[in-house]
Amino acid sequence: MASLRSGLSRTRQSFFGRIANMFGATEIDDDTWEDIEALLVQADVGVPTTMSLLDRMRSRVRSEGITRQEQLIEALKEELRGLLIEPTPLNLSGRELSVVLVAGVNGSGKTTSIGKMAYRMRLNNRKVILAAGDTFRAAAIDQLKLWGERAGVPVIAGQPNSDPAAVVYDAVNAAHARHAEVLIVDTAGRLHSNFNLMAELVKVRDVLRKVVPDAPHETLLVLDGTTGQNALSQAKKFQEAIDITGVVVTKLDSTAKGGMLFAIQRELGLPVHYIGIGETMYDLVFFNPTAFVDSLFENGNGESE
Repeated sequence: MASLRSGLSRTRQSFFGRIANMFGATEIDDDTWEDIEALLVQADVGVPTTMSLLDRMRSRVRSEGITRQEQLIEALKEELRGLLIEPTPLNLSGRELSVVLVAGVNGSGKTTSIGKMAYRMRLNNRKVILAAGDTFRAAAIDQLKLWGERAGVPVIAGQPNSDPAAVVYDAVNAAHARHAEVLIVDTAGRLHSNFNLMAELVKVRDVLRKVVPDAPHETLLVLDGTTGQNALSQAKKFQEAIDITGVVVTKLDSTAKGGMLFAIQRELGLPVHYIGIGETMYDLVFFNPTAFVDSLFENGNGESE
């Protein structure tokens, strides 16, 4: 919880902490609601989500006779928690080999997140292999190998500019030969608007389907938390192309736009499985909606700011 509070400090201090202070006013009037609306939009909660949230808050204030600051804060926290999807564990059990396909735009933190996920799985005694499906950049292959070394898991890679689908095919064979339980497939960072690269991503997905029953068993989209609402348009395109099953949101420690998680879940219906709140191997944490909302409002002493 301490790491989560620290990682979300920019979002909390810039916006949600100020909302908590607003609720200290003796009366709630139209100006108060307008100020809260502006702060939520600035936090990248998104206009549709913000308007729906405010409608519910106004209704609760009237029907429940809410007047005290602590009541208002708790009502807002309850409504925010209600916007979030409780993530289920990743679908990585009950079969010989489980496959996780990971996609995202350039610079989203995709390869870093893969290394951190692999590390978490290895600590849980899962035998993991990584596939370097980003073959367009030699640096990308080297980066995944470096994260593989840090996580203590092997990496299957081809030559730069080789066919990503062929690398994935080889990785599946290697995973079977080494009796791995989980294969995590890195893919080239691509703009969601680039048709050719999106088509290649579909090809990689199709190869997995041919060589492993029902694969990929999870298809995760890595979104850069600093992009805020722009992440929504990215997610929609990826979801259309390869049936995204869940989201990883990175760099939340570097932005005041942590409210974008509410928009992702309300408008896309996708669960957030992990959030990135720092640079170390331990700073990719499981997403817990209750802890997330509480950390947006609480200081280090567990009290609302």
